Amino acid sequence: MIAINNLTFEIGSRALYDEANWHIKPGDKTGLIGANGTGKTTLLKLIVGDYSPTSGTISMAKDLKIGYLNQDLLSYQSNKSILHVAMEAFERQNQLHTEIEQLLKKLETDYSDDIIQKLSDKQTEFEALDGYSIEYRAHEILAGLGFSDNDQKRQLSEFSGGWRMRVMLARILLQAPDILLLDEPTNHLDLPSIKWLESYLQAFEGAIIIVSHDRYFLDRVVTSIVESKRGKLVQYAGNYSFYLEEKTLREEIQGNQFKNQQAKIKQEERLIERFRAKASKAKMVQSRIKALERMEKVDDVDDYNPSVNFRFKFSKQSGRHVVRLENVSKSYPGIPILDSTDAIIEKGDKIALIGANGKGKSTLLRIVAQADSGFTGECETGHNVTQTFFAQHQLEALHLDNEIIRELQLFAPKHTETELRSILGCFLFTGDDAFKKIRVLSGGEKSRVALAKALTADANFLVLDEPTNHLDIQSVNILIQALTQFEGTFIVVSHDRYLLDNVANKIWYIEDQKIKQYPGTYQEYEEWQAKRVVTAPAKAKETKSAKQEPKQAAPKKTDDKERQTKKLNKELEGIEQRIATVEQAMKDAELLMALESTYADKTKLDEASRHYETLKKELQVLQNQWENLAEEIMTLEA
Repeated sequence: MIAINNLTFEIGSRALYDEANWHIKPGDKTGLIGANGTGKTTLLKLIVGDYSPTSGTISMAKDLKIGYLNQDLLSYQSNKSILHVAMEAFERQNQLHTEIEQLLKKLETDYSDDIIQKLSDKQTEFEALDGYSIEYRAHEILAGLGFSDNDQKRQLSEFSGGWRMRVMLARILLQAPDILLLDEPTNHLDLPSIKWLESYLQAFEGAIIIVSHDRYFLDRVVTSIVESKRGKLVQYAGNYSFYLEEKTLREEIQGNQFKNQQAKIKQEERLIERFRAKASKAKMVQSRIKALERMEKVDDVDDYNPSVNFRFKFSKQSGRHVVRLENVSKSYPGIPILDSTDAIIEKGDKIALIGANGKGKSTLLRIVAQADSGFTGECETGHNVTQTFFAQHQLEALHLDNEIIRELQLFAPKHTETELRSILGCFLFTGDDAFKKIRVLSGGEKSRVALAKALTADANFLVLDEPTNHLDIQSVNILIQALTQFEGTFIVVSHDRYLLDNVANKIWYIEDQKIKQYPGTYQEYEEWQAKRVVTAPAKAKETKSAKQEPKQAAPKKTDDKERQTKKLNKELEGIEQRIATVEQAMKDAELLMALESTYADKTKLDEASRHYETLKKELQVLQNQWENLAEEIMTLEA
């Protein structure tokens, strides 16, 4: 389908690709990955002809139809409806439709055989191209990408950049290309739209090349991985998870080969040095020198997985209640968002706020962050709470003329330069990178600087709105490590399911203008939600059957479900408080056992150990009680 042979592409004196090779076959579904700056987007532009190779070839069939989604499409403007813009994909069908309308107009005054024959030919071709269903197909794909019937009638110019990108994606999908090139297709999609796109691409019969930082998305769509690394394209069979396993194995082999080769080189160099001055050994020495020069060197394994070892500290601990929302209502003209809803964020909560776009996630986040005053009800911040709010507009607040290290020093003066250099290293700014001017950074690099600033703040409560936008997989992993180590409280909005599954211990979602809570991880929430979707039709069927039997009296409610749920939630809150107390007591017990005065005295150590074991058993009982109560609450709320 597409053959890339000995591709070299140079930017100035730097070779982004150096004799790289890759053959793309029909039906391939490949994830193109690599660190930022390794040329993933550049390669897509080389394939579509936007750039020309320095040397080498990219060959393909002349009639190959390529659909290319890239971030440049955000600049496309139109005052036509988005349904009309999406239907522009059907170029020939639209042309035929116009010609048929013109012929029908002529037919009102001209009944000649020539006009009738032309009309018949055009209508036959239009029908053969399935022209009568194009509006339905466009409507179906736009609906899958989150556009309501009313939205589809609105002008493209009325929508923000993210929504316009969805329209461009719809138009590309409707073209039914032989190969799709998708550059970060999930960047502007919410979770329901990402899941819809996954299903669509799984059923897509053509080839797909995807550049994405969403590893869950890659796992569900691609069947092979190509990594852009050191100017080469390294291929792996399997999805992203398989790639990680296979890469670890390959790097282990490569590392051993490198060590063995280095040992051999040192041995040869010692031998050469020993006999270099002896005339009788000159021939042997020259032979070994040439052999070393001809030796194909094995590269050492690059460490592309830096770990975060920075201690995120804050000067004071927050109180038990971090934020309390009571009777909060918020709406925009004609659009209700929240209606008399309550919620509490407690110390230590790691909350993922999820849901479809337009449900009010960012609005709720701004209310929590005290950045939106246009609501009714109460939003009360707790005792000793210090907050940092991260959103994409924080990138605009960066001082472009500052060096990166200077930007952090001005923001976090209590930290030493060594500490700040350490956290910058975690966010992939090593060595002299720390002295780069912010104005020369890419969007992803600026996002990493803004995140580094947020995490160096003296804040015990983080509010994070889409922190993974513009981050590559490596940077997302760093953010996960940082949030896992963060000992305070945070609430995060993100469409990156891998991040959510690894950092959240509670899930918030907005349903019927109310804040709902699931007390568990994202994966557990997904499983629970799947059960709700399955049981809902069955409940609807039971309700319908009950309505069809008017002679049977409707069963009376024996319990007030809402009152019972409130009671159980109160019990759950009490258990959570007890768990927190026991966990703190266990930490104190661990510190006591670590003291020299304790472990040097057998009696004291035995007593401390017994106390610790008692606490451990009590914690297990409390956790079991918590799980049972949580299950009961979920059953009532289902």
